[in-house]
Amino acid sequence: MSAPAPSPLAVVDAEPLPRQEEVLTDAALAFVAELHRRFTPRRDELLARRAERRAEIARTSTLDFLPETAAIRADDSWKVAPAPAALDDRRVEITGPTDRKMTINALNSGARVWLADFEDASAPTWENVVLGQLNLIDAYTRSIDFTDERTGKSYALRPNAELATVVMRPRGWHLNERHLVDADGRQVPGALVDFGLYFFHNARRLLALGKGPYFYLPKTESHLEARLWNDVFVFAQDYVGIPQGTVRATVLIETITAAYEMEEILYELRDHASGLNAGRWDYLFSIVKNFRDGGAEFVLPDRNAVTMTAPFMRAYTELLVRTCHKRGAHAVGGMAAFIPSRKDAEVNKVAFEKVRADKDREAGDGFDGSWVAHPDLVPIAMESFDRVLGDRPNQKDRLREDVDVKAADLIAIDSLQAKPTYSGLVNAVQVGVRYIEAWLRGLGAVAIFNLMEDAATAEISRSQIWQWINAGVVLDNGERVTADLVRKVAAEELENVRAEIGAEAFAAGNWQQAHDLLLTVSLDEDYADFLTLPAYEQLRG
Repeated sequence: MSAPAPSPLAVVDAEPLPRQEEVLTDAALAFVAELHRRFTPRRDELLARRAERRAEIARTSTLDFLPETAAIRADDSWKVAPAPAALDDRRVEITGPTDRKMTINALNSGARVWLADFEDASAPTWENVVLGQLNLIDAYTRSIDFTDERTGKSYALRPNAELATVVMRPRGWHLNERHLVDADGRQVPGALVDFGLYFFHNARRLLALGKGPYFYLPKTESHLEARLWNDVFVFAQDYVGIPQGTVRATVLIETITAAYEMEEILYELRDHASGLNAGRWDYLFSIVKNFRDGGAEFVLPDRNAVTMTAPFMRAYTELLVRTCHKRGAHAVGGMAAFIPSRKDAEVNKVAFEKVRADKDREAGDGFDGSWVAHPDLVPIAMESFDRVLGDRPNQKDRLREDVDVKAADLIAIDSLQAKPTYSGLVNAVQVGVRYIEAWLRGLGAVAIFNLMEDAATAEISRSQIWQWINAGVVLDNGERVTADLVRKVAAEELENVRAEIGAEAFAAGNWQQAHDLLLTVSLDEDYADFLTLPAYEQLRG
């Protein structure tokens, strides 16, 4: 690899960070600049295509499997590349942001995989973006430690053989990085910044450790977006001189459009694919977003009433397992978001039983692994998968040929009997306000009412408020959801927070700002595609 020319990228509007020069090297920025030059124009075209597809859904209120890719689905001969040893057993994966303490705890958690998150569990302050990269570099060189100033407790890594395998999640295609711009002042896509810095610094280092550069790809909406990622991987591997196929990507099927293109997504990434993941909140958010003007049949009830056993969610998860195993890929299940209480053993007992039942169901359905948000949940999920897998690394041999999902099954929202409730509206406002307030302080993963919430749960909360208003939903108490009702509930929530935390802490926070932003994205006639886009404009740092 020849010496890079000075990077045409500039860091703007950012305070210097300790040790940032170790991440933002000339060579690393030159690589990111080349990714930007080659791939951002296609990114822009694909974002425009998203808008066109959404307009078509608004016109037809339906989706179907793609006729133009029928031959790929019908061809039983192709498979994804075999999993590398470090990614063959994924029975429990823990998720979380890349702050220093979380990096150590996640790697030490006993989970097989850590989803190191630069996306929904991370507010993209420049500090989080750059120092998150630095924490991963330090972890791989075993030069990371952490002492909690409040408790005095120290954290250090266990031996390498006991550490989780890292699968890093960059930001989605729709988000830019405002602090990194090219010579024309154009912002670089956050996905290319996160991927580029991580890959450039760590690809060779990971190979030396017997692992590799592994990624989770968020919010993919089509196989063409997967094709773009595949082209990024091919170029990147050539650029740093590592073998093609070293990269492995797991795609989150967390948009309704991607659910109709699972096989095509695996096909586009087949030399680099390792699996698909069945999320929940972003998937529901995507259904509301795409079918928000589709009438009463697409109205979702309270988010907590939409479990993975709902008929349309069963169709989605079973199709995912069937698709993955047909093509030799891992099927990874959804999140157990419960955060154990240090004060209430009874709350924990009830929640742990729900987690156990959920993981038992996933293991029984054929999933090869699943997600948890807290280290205390790792042994519970591990037990569920150990019971099914035994000593086997996965159950990809369970082909689930009994599964036969039709296009209409994936959007049969009205098959769910539950209806929106007043308490559900209150909860949506509570979670929205409390999460956005924390996000504006730079926190992306936030414990709210004993659940780990991230940007996806805030998205489903504000989307449901928007949908219920525009669909004229009548709640269980007889009240119609209107903008005025939402304003009333939001005002009450602000007062509740003030009483809960005290006037001084309330004044020091971003509570009014969070309240106003939630109302903006919930009440505006023009639905914002992503809450994080207007929120990013208000994020300091």
